[in-house]
Amino acid sequence: MVYINPSDFYVKPGKPYPFGAKPQDDGVEFTIFSRHATRVWLAFFEKVEDRKPVWEYEFNPQRHRVGDVWSIFVGGARIGTFYMYRMDGPYDPKAGHRFNPSIYLLDPYGKAFVGDVDNGTMKTVVAPEEMDWEPDRPGHIPMSELIIYETHVRGFTIHSSSGVEHPGTYQGLIEKIPYLKDLGVNAVELLPVQEFGERRIGRCSLITGEELINYWGYSNIGFFAPTHCYAMSAHRFEHLLEFRRMVDALHKAGIEIILDVVFNHTSEGNELGPTLCFRGIDNSIYYFLDKDGRYLNYSGCGNTLNCDHPIVRDFILDCLRYWVAVMHIDGFRFDLASILGRDENGNLHPDAPLIERIAEDPVLRHVKLIAEAWDASGAYQVGSFGGLRWAEWNGKYRDDIRKYWRGDPKMHSIFVTRISGSSDLYQWGGRSPLHSINLITCHDGFTLHDLVTYSRKHNEANGENNKDGLDENYSCNYGVEGETDDLTVNKIRTQMKKNFLATLFISLGVPMLLGGDEFSRTQKGNNNAYCQDNEISWYNWNLLHKNFEIYRFCKGMIQFRKENPALRRASFFDGIPKYGENNYPDILWVNSEGKQVDWFGDDSVFGCRIEGEINNGYSLFFIFNNTQDARHFLLTDEPWRLRVNTAEPFPRDYYERHHAVLINSKAILSPPRSLIILEAKK
Repeated sequence: MVYINPSDFYVKPGKPYPFGAKPQDDGVEFTIFSRHATRVWLAFFEKVEDRKPVWEYEFNPQRHRVGDVWSIFVGGARIGTFYMYRMDGPYDPKAGHRFNPSIYLLDPYGKAFVGDVDNGTMKTVVAPEEMDWEPDRPGHIPMSELIIYETHVRGFTIHSSSGVEHPGTYQGLIEKIPYLKDLGVNAVELLPVQEFGERRIGRCSLITGEELINYWGYSNIGFFAPTHCYAMSAHRFEHLLEFRRMVDALHKAGIEIILDVVFNHTSEGNELGPTLCFRGIDNSIYYFLDKDGRYLNYSGCGNTLNCDHPIVRDFILDCLRYWVAVMHIDGFRFDLASILGRDENGNLHPDAPLIERIAEDPVLRHVKLIAEAWDASGAYQVGSFGGLRWAEWNGKYRDDIRKYWRGDPKMHSIFVTRISGSSDLYQWGGRSPLHSINLITCHDGFTLHDLVTYSRKHNEANGENNKDGLDENYSCNYGVEGETDDLTVNKIRTQMKKNFLATLFISLGVPMLLGGDEFSRTQKGNNNAYCQDNEISWYNWNLLHKNFEIYRFCKGMIQFRKENPALRRASFFDGIPKYGENNYPDILWVNSEGKQVDWFGDDSVFGCRIEGEINNGYSLFFIFNNTQDARHFLLTDEPWRLRVNTAEPFPRDYYERHHAVLINSKAILSPPRSLIILEAKK
């Protein structure tokens, strides 16, 4: 415990930059921005549950204010102190001002928070800012080599079957690093870990009656701070240290860490939401408001951060720099990133200042920047977001791959475009296939198992009468809605999972695997499990044993991608004949008779040959059949060996290179709904 003795303190003017609480040898400097506040108080608390401070000091505007910045140095204050602010100023909602001097406020630059925000006891903690770079920190993994695993820190290990000593925590994820290494991924993309705001959403499940909470964490209030919710211990700032241990452990294992960051809104909601931080500090600066002072809601979450304001831009940049410089983060995925480019009228900037500034920031120049290139108000910028520094979640890849394998008509030409790097989206301005983050599934939507098990969403447990979540899932149940004991249906479902996994890992671009898909995790048809902190969302590790066939296949396809540099290339195929005695192009598309594919026809069975000279001497031949009929497929005259046949069960579905089976025929049978991969050494 940090005991507070007010007689130990002395106060003098602080410095106007940087913002936040900055510990020094003999005290702590506290600096905060507010343009429209007329009075500011700093308060210290003895215990986190205390609602009244044990010490409070009012800033003197003549001595403790420079421009719009309020700053004091409190001699005798120490690391670990609980603190908050109060602010007075105009209360004029129509003009955008909502000051309330009776409310204690969190520090927007706080590096650690503890307490329960739902019952009003959350406090900011004075935390150390250590920059102890390790000399053996691994180099940055090129985008071409990246294999991303998207997961939720708590859900990854909280289930009783996880086998970890500290389930649901940063430490629990550390305990699962050997599993991630065995699978073959080299980057984890974590759902939000920045400190949450209110977690209770005021609704109960219509099925279980249980209270629902904000499980995913897309409702932040402490943007500089790792949440205490995933810590073994969080009395002061222990969770900050636990988070850093997790990052260091991942790096030592050769795994990068990408954070899903939410700079489009905060947990303060609309006019009816709580005043926790930004609203009480300077509401008119931090949020987009209409002419009557109401919150503009481009995020779909009640409010929208005013990313068009220079103060907010600086806040976001300071935050990103902190996560990189102090917390050693390797990249960011920006939730609803199109909001970063909107102005107060809702228009999208053609050259959005913040988006360009993030890309060019000298501290951030080496980190990976990934945009969810759309928002909740109709913006859809897949293929046109930012510039060369920005990669994108390719939502068109997800939808088109699903449609092809579902058997939708005339999808084979666009399917080819997607697996070849989406040149229609990224072949401009120096961009490349590596700007496409390819995904079949992600946290938002069906899991892979549910994609082939349900033809419609089943979100009844969310308490919104199944009205939430997308209806356009492009899924198929293959005869039975939900789980079944029908062997024929389950065989098709297993085969389809393999088709999706194989497609993901042979596609040009950067593959992202939804955590748990490698062993058929299910959410029971829920495609919007944001509020389900229970068995619906948790990883049931018993499925790893039950569905080991899928795990082995997924692991094998990751290894296959690593073995074949042609699948990781940073340039598009050109199809120009120029290799070898037969004058092969880098890629050749053929129908089952070995002739040119009719891209405008109805035949969706086709194949392609990738030239060995661009692939370490190994030529590849892929055969895609999304129909319900088998087809004999003519092969080129090479010593082809079978690596993958998704229609076969374990162990004939995937062969390691040194066990590949020689094909002693000029043709091969392509089974219904299958993907075949052949390999030939030149």
